[in-house]
Amino acid sequence: MQHKIPHFPKTYPAQALGDEGSFSIPEEPFYVGLDGGYVRNWEQKQRHFEVIVGKSVPPEQPAKCFGFVQSYDTKAKRRLSAVLQSQGVHATQALTFLSDGGETVRNLPVQLHSQSEHLLDWVHLTMRVTVLGQYIKGLIRLDRVVGEGIQQRLHSVKWLLWHGKVTKALARLEDLDRDINHFTDSYPRFPRLKRAMRQFRTYIENNRACIPNYGQRYRRGETISTAFVESTVNFVLSKRFVKKQSMQWTKRGVHLLLQTRVKTLNNELAATFRHWYPDFQVEETVPLAA
Repeated sequence: MQHKIPHFPKTYPAQALGDEGSFSIPEEPFYVGLDGGYVRNWEQKQRHFEVIVGKSVPPEQPAKCFGFVQSYDTKAKRRLSAVLQSQGVHATQALTFLSDGGETVRNLPVQLHSQSEHLLDWVHLTMRVTVLGQYIKGLIRLDRVVGEGIQQRLHSVKWLLWHGKVTKALARLEDLDRDINHFTDSYPRFPRLKRAMRQFRTYIENNRACIPNYGQRYRRGETISTAFVESTVNFVLSKRFVKKQSMQWTKRGVHLLLQTRVKTLNNELAATFRHWYPDFQVEETVPLAA
């Protein structure tokens, strides 16, 4: 399933003659994806801390990425505002944020931009359904009839969520939580299944206000996934910050290096440097003698 950023045609209301009105161009959708990655903490050797990374995608302009350490940065709102303003977004324009619905990003959209809606990314939601489905395969091997009945009910939960029927989905999950008790003594991984089921219910309850009718949005060509920001997380963090597993970081160090990374990715590093040091002259490179 391919999720795309839509491009809606501009439409214009009728204009009266004289000074009674003027053409009004409706605003096109503007999407911002949020996600997080973890790096090792230098000050607390056995711990990690989270880095928030995002990408703002206007309808007809190049996308731009941004990032910050939420537990360190006191100017995250200003940082995102600067990115959006550089893309022509005004303070009252409505944005659509998409995220994985995690605790650290759940309240960020309103904090970062008051005129915004926040949607739960469909891909992250279905990943959790897939985890439950793997457990249920084990139930089917123990009792095919009961296990397949539970599997069908899980599929119906996914269908209800796809259509934005959150209340019914939660009720169905409550039934599922009781149904799996049939395997309390026979399924070796039952405690894990029980915990995963309840964590999923809590996840849906916490994000119920962010679950739209995905099917309707998809048919209208509107985005339902943060796939466009997932690559940004990997691109910004993985090579330097994460894949070098022996490296440990301070929050300040990561935050400052992150700002250089996103400026580079946005093709803004040279312009920013010239703004800071307008009289600085770059020397020409002279090849070394053989």
